[in-house]
Amino acid sequence: MTREANGRHTHQSVDATPAPARAAMRSLPSVDDLRIAYEAHLATSGVAMPSHATLVRSIRASLQEARESIRLGGSAPDLAALVMQTQRMLARQSGSVLRPVINATGVVINTNLGRSPLSQRAIEAVVSVARGYSNLEFDLDKGGRGSRQTHTRDLVRELTGAEDALVVNNNAAATLVSLAALAAGREVIIARGELVEIGGGFRVPDVMAQSGARLVEVGTTNRVRLSDYANAITPDTALLLVVHPSNFRVIGFTEAPALADLAALAHEHGLPLMHDLGSGALVATERWGLGHEPSVTESVRAGADITCFSGDKLLGGPQAGIMIGHHETIGRIEHHPLMRAIRIDKLTLAALEATLRAYRDETFEAETPIWRAIAQPLDMLRARAERLASRLNEAGLSAEVIEGESTVGGGSLPGETLPTFLCALPRRSQQHSVDPARLADRLRAAPQPVIARVLRDQLLLDLRTIAPTEEDRLVEALQRARRESEQAR
Repeated sequence: MTREANGRHTHQSVDATPAPARAAMRSLPSVDDLRIAYEAHLATSGVAMPSHATLVRSIRASLQEARESIRLGGSAPDLAALVMQTQRMLARQSGSVLRPVINATGVVINTNLGRSPLSQRAIEAVVSVARGYSNLEFDLDKGGRGSRQTHTRDLVRELTGAEDALVVNNNAAATLVSLAALAAGREVIIARGELVEIGGGFRVPDVMAQSGARLVEVGTTNRVRLSDYANAITPDTALLLVVHPSNFRVIGFTEAPALADLAALAHEHGLPLMHDLGSGALVATERWGLGHEPSVTESVRAGADITCFSGDKLLGGPQAGIMIGHHETIGRIEHHPLMRAIRIDKLTLAALEATLRAYRDETFEAETPIWRAIAQPLDMLRARAERLASRLNEAGLSAEVIEGESTVGGGSLPGETLPTFLCALPRRSQQHSVDPARLADRLRAAPQPVIARVLRDQLLLDLRTIAPTEEDRLVEALQRARRESEQAR
């Protein structure tokens, strides 16, 4: 503390940064030195030069990030790393934050990468509706107000065999509004092993609490019997709930009643059965060599009164929540106040309608990107991987083709994999040595980022999730990453 003239004490700022960290910070280049290094990098990369003000702003942000990292115990990045960080900063500032990426991971429905890509038909439908006005809530036949539900209702009914249907913005919302409309203030019976959590901390018990329903758990984690449900039913029971564990699997000493038996029990007591199916399969997954995933039509045939499922998992469309069931049950949900808060928007609705039409027309395998990826023949994947490896070897990057496995992902078919062929770039080869982790970092910094896997000292590229139209950009990104690695050395 120091004493001011009027006798009061004031605190004098003291730099608490440890001496080694301060020394590391002093080793960082100046703004001008980093600018010169970045301009030299651009001269060989073919990327357009940003404005001076934009470049300096990005350099200062990169240096500040480096200082923060050092302050937290990290080491000082070298000049090459700072150049790459400046490039990432420029990309953030000059382009959209939400950007297209190349998915080379082999995870077909990749939650972190936006789940299911849209079909060309769905994209065209979105663009057409986005360009101007639409009949979103206008009845063209009657010339008056209509409902946005009419655009998909008949399609969903035709494809599932259900009496009625509703769509909202996602499946979590579908579950929430269904419980709020059918069970607020009353009991909902659910098996203890179905109290699942999905990505982002979404937990079934929490959703039930928000809906106003009271949770009644039955059975054990791995075994539940029909009698457990029957013994738990009271005059205050609103419905029975079955949640499909679409993102995990319990194997071994397990037991659960059939959905049809639960429906019969619920109806015997005058109660509805609700089925949260999650993944939304409209077709038999065994057709592509995968395990059985309960389908939407199976739920309807078993007697479920309300079934909820996603639009962007195995359906292969946009993020949406779809509810199907008896007309009276759907009607109660449709008129609940929450429907206004979770309604589907016009662009999503356009994409969903187009996706459903592909199923109706039986062209979904050819049109829908996730099914095209899943259905790719193994010999085609091998041929594509060999062509990519040949191109990379010609460009000076040592690559080889190895066998591997793709994953369906996205909270669907847990544990199920598909055989594939991978283009692998090992750490060491006859020509040179490459750091797979650093190469993966550089690929993420490409103009169109590439997301790849690193496993056992190899960078792995799975052709199953790389569209043929993306292969040229992938090769360009790898060539660019190779040049940057050589410059860094």
